[in-house]
Amino acid sequence: MTEVKRALITGITGQDGSYLAELLLGKGYEVHGIIRRTSTFNTDRIDPIYQDPHTDDARLFLHYGDLTDGTTLRRVLEEVKPVEIFNLGAQSHVRVSFDSPEYTVDAVGMGTLRLLEAVRDYQQRTGIQVRFYQAGSSEMFGLVQAVPQSETTPFYPRSPYACAKVYAHWQTINYRESYGLFACNGILFNHEGPRRGETFVTRKVTRALARIMAGQQDKLYLGNLDAKRDWGYAKDYVQAMWSMLQQEEADDYVIATGETHSIREFLDVAFGLVNLDWHQYVEIDPRYFRPAEVELLLGDSTKARTKLNWQPSVTFAQLVEIMVNADLQALGLPPATSSSESTDVAFIRQAIAI
Repeated sequence: MTEVKRALITGITGQDGSYLAELLLGKGYEVHGIIRRTSTFNTDRIDPIYQDPHTDDARLFLHYGDLTDGTTLRRVLEEVKPVEIFNLGAQSHVRVSFDSPEYTVDAVGMGTLRLLEAVRDYQQRTGIQVRFYQAGSSEMFGLVQAVPQSETTPFYPRSPYACAKVYAHWQTINYRESYGLFACNGILFNHEGPRRGETFVTRKVTRALARIMAGQQDKLYLGNLDAKRDWGYAKDYVQAMWSMLQQEEADDYVIATGETHSIREFLDVAFGLVNLDWHQYVEIDPRYFRPAEVELLLGDSTKARTKLNWQPSVTFAQLVEIMVNADLQALGLPPATSSSESTDVAFIRQAIAI
């Protein structure tokens, strides 16, 4: 009988963590996730796949811990004995990182180092080979030095969050080269979906649009509308994460669609789906501008497409439609369909299922 693979996910309650957990369970894994203790439940993204751990067929298990607590990380490793680790945990909101730089750097940068060191010690002591995935970010490119950005483009981080991610990136490479760990960096460009946090700009737009349609909101306040991002679908991107850890050799990969669109374009598509003019509803609030802006991100994922046989399955317009319809349906409103671009409605309905 083939032994079941065990995977450990930090940040399992986030957008990426929930999609990755579903993917791994579908592949027959036993999945363990680290969650922070809070006074209220924050597991809604994984509630549909969670089973009572006392049942015989349970394959998803949660453990309390935090990337700022190295002792607990080591304890969880000892208990779980994973063969694959996906480090997705972070204080991941770029704007918030300017307000909480020390915590952001501790969780994102030092947190990765704590986990890598725990993995190194565990692997040396037990002989169990562990494959490690580090969630990088296109924000590391910051003030871009080349367009598009690939694995060889120099980093120029423009936020505490991005600086911490650069640190984590190079520590991952250092542990790979110094200690022989199978450690990969995924430099993921913006990836969205219905489970995106409500303070991130794409979800902020689609949720506000649904509330406007329901008569629950009048205005949407945003910051820099001219920023351009390479937006993809989060479900596609977790597939790439898994694929990186299945290769013969560890390496680093950019994951991106190869297209860039401004926030204005996102608004055009989203509000166009319900025949509204976003200019009548959107106002600029200077509080949402970053002290240092990142104006343009555009990824070159040639390496991932070649070596991982990965490619995005959802277009920009389809992504916006998936997100808009999910938020409309959450408020009991009928879904919108695009008149400007033919879309497979059955596919959209399947994609927004949570």
